[in-house]
Amino acid sequence: MPHAEKGMQVGLFGGSFNPPHAGHALVAEIALRRLALDQLWWMVTPGNPLKSTRELAPLAERLRLSEVIAEDPRIKVTAFEASYSVRFTADTLALVKKRNPGVDFVWIMGADNLSDFHRWQRWRKIATTFPIAVIDRPGSTLSFLSSVMAKTFDHARIDEADAPRLAHMKAPAWTFIHGPRSSLSSTALREKAKGEMDSASETPSSPLRKAR
Repeated sequence: MPHAEKGMQVGLFGGSFNPPHAGHALVAEIALRRLALDQLWWMVTPGNPLKSTRELAPLAERLRLSEVIAEDPRIKVTAFEASYSVRFTADTLALVKKRNPGVDFVWIMGADNLSDFHRWQRWRKIATTFPIAVIDRPGSTLSFLSSVMAKTFDHARIDEADAPRLAHMKAPAWTFIHGPRSSLSSTALREKAKGEMDSASETPSSPLRKAR
């Protein structure tokens, strides 16, 4: 687990990052700037309980690629969840809170995750552990208002202009942050890579093709 001093404002940005891409880096950059963060922990998870692990790349590979793409020195790429054998976000946040008294944390997630947030294990506990910053993503700008999370915690939503103070607020507290958006997605990148591999195996010069 990265080290943080008391009084710091630290963002927690978790995901499978399978693979990490410029869209993730953009979310991290926006969070650092708009939330006035001292650090951002880029947490590469062992796996998403809501997603299939069939196409999940090895943790070490996802960690290595994340370190390449996360260039800002304030970003701390880590996979500490695997070391502590925690799988669910609620458990991760409880662990972080216990081990870092005096540090002000914010949970960061892309708006595309908001529609399914109520399916996460103990999602209400997550929302009442740390404040949450939802970063705009393509296609999610308007739909976020209809999410179960947004409706349930509508009373706890703060104005975007107050985002720099979010880390100091008592949960539940959350905001939606607009800004530049990237259309990149890990799913699309995996499909593209798979398609390119399939095409390569079917080219006339391929030894496999010649053997047929």
